[in-house]
Amino acid sequence: MENLTQNILAISLGMMIFFSFVLAPMIFKILDPENAGKFVRKIFPYYYFVNLVFLSVAVVLFFIVSSFSINFYITLALVFSFVFAQFILMPLINRLKDNNQEKKFKYAHGFSVVINFAQMILLIYLLI
Repeated sequence: MENLTQNILAISLGMMIFFSFVLAPMIFKILDPENAGKFVRKIFPYYYFVNLVFLSVAVVLFFIVSSFSINFYITLALVFSFVFAQFILMPLINRLKDNNQEKKFKYAHGFSVVINFAQMILLIYLLI
């Protein structure tokens, strides 16, 4: 079970790294700004949802083996951070962009980037 949990955490980290450092930059290099924005709005919900599912499974596995170590609580915090990003922060970012509130949009987007990097750092911590 421990190996399965570690593999799930590693898959989540790998998806995050791929999305952040390969896919997202390529979207804005290949597509024009309007279509890039449309595409990002469609793909981000999947990005958050898939990571939310994987990390939720890891939490359940920790629970099944009664492992309530710091790793359990960090993984649980990661689950809540994905819930926050998907259901609160992402809609806020989209609303700010739609309402041409560029300064607030940049701040909210920057906050989402900080959260994303913090999530990756925590996953790296869990895997070492």
